[in-house]
Amino acid sequence: MTIQPKIKYLTNKDILKEIHLSKNTYCAFTQPEYHDYDMIVSSLEKINIRSIAAAKKNRAQKLSKLSHEHALLTDKKASARNFEIDYKKISKQDVIFRIMTFEHIPLAPGRKKTVKSTADGHEKVNFPPFQHWKFDDRDNLICIGKSHWKGDVHLGEFSKDHGKMTNDLARMFIKLCERYATRGNVRGYTYNDEMRGQAILQLTQIGLQFDESKSNNPFAYYTAAVTNSFVRIINIEKRNQNIRDDILEMNGMNPSWTRQNSGPSLSEKSHGDGGDWD
Repeated sequence: MTIQPKIKYLTNKDILKEIHLSKNTYCAFTQPEYHDYDMIVSSLEKINIRSIAAAKKNRAQKLSKLSHEHALLTDKKASARNFEIDYKKISKQDVIFRIMTFEHIPLAPGRKKTVKSTADGHEKVNFPPFQHWKFDDRDNLICIGKSHWKGDVHLGEFSKDHGKMTNDLARMFIKLCERYATRGNVRGYTYNDEMRGQAILQLTQIGLQFDESKSNNPFAYYTAAVTNSFVRIINIEKRNQNIRDDILEMNGMNPSWTRQNSGPSLSEKSHGDGGDWD
């Protein structure tokens, strides 16, 4: 029985939302509302006057958009200008920073022979780890959340298996693979189902590895992964077909029509044009 996704079309906004919700299931926060963030930085040293101002602007835009969308539920003609929020009115203590870091991920010496990056020296995780930080009432930065963490933020423990992917994100993966399988350059293959299945499997493995700090276009990231999966199955099937055709030719039987129409047979390749051997 084939699962029919309810999603009609995919947008980066919806995909990013489901990625965020899925990653949150692997995280621990001091307060539930701290799961959202206003800006991503690489380290605490990057939190300065400019980054704080940028975070305030992002938060103001987000709040303005949410207020406008809520107003549209009752008034279809509500203007977005009436709900704009001045970022200068937002307090520094209200913004939340996401810091990409491996500090809370246990070390794993020997996991890889050659350590080429920070990730190679730590436990393998299913997406880039991060922490959430904010200013307290005394203008001190405090940690309010950790990824791959279970229990209390400060007294809890590392865990990478307690979360899960949301159902909607899984449906998006299925929808993306089904739509890709109908493209003109792949829909004619008899092993189309195998290609689609391999693509879905690949997305479940790398789906949460998308890094929001480097891009806001997960659709392109997933499409590239699906394309590679389809090409991989095509290459495997072509290699298997060539082996079958070689065996048929060695036994004096006709190979597939693809081999017959593509060029010289195996015997012709072995003996050249049939001329004398000197």
